[in-house]
Amino acid sequence: MLVLTVVTGLVEAVSLLALGPVFTAMQTGNVLFLSFGAARAGKLPALPSAISLAAFVVGVVCGALMEAAAEARGRRWFVIGLAVEAGLILVAAGIGWGLEPHYGAPTERHLIVAAVLALAMGIRTLTIMRSNVPGVPTTLVTRSMTAFLSGSTLGQGSALEYGSPSWVRRGLAVPAMFLGGMSGALLVGAGWTVNWLLLPASVLVLTVGLTAYLEHPRLHTGQGSGREPSEASEPSR
Repeated sequence: MLVLTVVTGLVEAVSLLALGPVFTAMQTGNVLFLSFGAARAGKLPALPSAISLAAFVVGVVCGALMEAAAEARGRRWFVIGLAVEAGLILVAAGIGWGLEPHYGAPTERHLIVAAVLALAMGIRTLTIMRSNVPGVPTTLVTRSMTAFLSGSTLGQGSALEYGSPSWVRRGLAVPAMFLGGMSGALLVGAGWTVNWLLLPASVLVLTVGLTAYLEHPRLHTGQGSGREPSEASEPSR
């Protein structure tokens, strides 16, 4: 999950700095960009955000349908979901082959690459929600950071179990996102074309999927052994 969080930071760096400005995983940003565009403020292009948001919705819906079909047949959706995500990132890399980063005025190819990435991130978000591992949602860190701090010795939130494995994961999620974003930004600054920027992300996702397959050959969604309860089910006081 932490490796996938690094991938999110990398993908968002490419989306914002090389394809946009547009988000492909953190759709809160796109909703805000659209609201700014509707108010005609900030001079941010609304079209990339609209395309990304629509593609993300399609990704979530398609992911839900594929997950239901896979689980009905006794297949492991977590591994399948990561394989689909990695494949879509590879498709985005292929479409963006030789494409130079272009911040502020994306071409049609930039928008298509962003749409394919948003599709992949929609499937990823559904996959992670279904896997239900507390502390590392992989596509955002606000909740992880809040839970980490409130459950620490500073916040003294007993409901969030200071020192527990999920509390540790929440703390690690923030530097993981930072590492991915910084890596992507450095690669964009080094002049890498879009295809080379996205290939590492695809390889990392495939590696995680393969590791999950080898370590848990019978793992289905929500059936991990020794899994902690989700953050949504943690007691509030």
